[in-house]
Amino acid sequence: MRYTGLDKPKTKGYTYFWRFVFAITVAAVLVFLWYATTKVEYIWQWGRVPQYFWIVDERDLNSEFDGQVLAVDASKIVIRDEYNAEHDIALPKDANVLLDAGSTVYYGDALARYEYRAPGILLEGLWITLQVSFLAIIIGIAVGILFGLARVSENPAPRWWAIIYVELIRGTPLMVQIFIWYFVVGVLVDELLAQAGLPRIPALWYGVIALAIFTGAYVAEIVRAGIQSVHRGQTEAARSLGMTYGQCMRKVVLPQALRRIMPPLAGQFISLIKDSSLLGVMAIRELTKATREAVTSSVQPLELWFTCALLYLVLTFTLSIFVQYLERRAVRR
Repeated sequence: MRYTGLDKPKTKGYTYFWRFVFAITVAAVLVFLWYATTKVEYIWQWGRVPQYFWIVDERDLNSEFDGQVLAVDASKIVIRDEYNAEHDIALPKDANVLLDAGSTVYYGDALARYEYRAPGILLEGLWITLQVSFLAIIIGIAVGILFGLARVSENPAPRWWAIIYVELIRGTPLMVQIFIWYFVVGVLVDELLAQAGLPRIPALWYGVIALAIFTGAYVAEIVRAGIQSVHRGQTEAARSLGMTYGQCMRKVVLPQALRRIMPPLAGQFISLIKDSSLLGVMAIRELTKATREAVTSSVQPLELWFTCALLYLVLTFTLSIFVQYLERRAVRR
């Protein structure tokens, strides 16, 4: 048999040559980036980046009033203030007490020194991004499946509602939708809750809802396309066996459609993680807003923005690998 075009088998020399070309290209890009950074008048300080992930610092425990130290032990300091009232001041673990019993203290004096450890601003922002993305993905999947099934329904009422929802959400920018949820819907709902004596809803939940509703519209179209890609004969065969419409969807159509909608779903969820960076306009300190604040306080824009991009890449790449694993399992079944 004679092969032509793309069907022609590739030789080892062909494969090795293009691998070599790829390696040379990558090396050239890296060398260019290195050369460009040497020509920029910028002092790189990568050693200062870890402090934005985890804070390790020595801090002082200061007095909040004037008085006299009555007693000191490993867990607390007892102080009598100028009005003869006694105060028990709890000491952090392994604190180094700076005063003895009988010492006179004034407002602002250091009572003890201790080692302070806490998550940094980037780690806190990453955690909020994970929270928002996870919740939005779960709610978006539920909304998308519901409206995706409505889009292929024989009942015109849910089908028309699904069409309006999909076209309205996909036809307006996500930023505008976030503003509407936070500054319009949020203000109205919080005002009603306040009048009823109930606590206000945190801004994070308005961000989650905005992302979930936005993602649900795209998931609905993905689900609709997946269902319609299954041959109609599958549905007819299932109905001829006595299955109801719901049983047919659950046992025949959706399992086949799931294998086909996995890749576009993965792409949509990756976009969702990146879209969560827009929630900074709602004063939610997700990863991008946390990086912006860190840049403002440190004047290290290049290191911190490169770090921010790397963190987003880790999140999206991990999700992509997980979805590929689920896709392989679905194919094996």
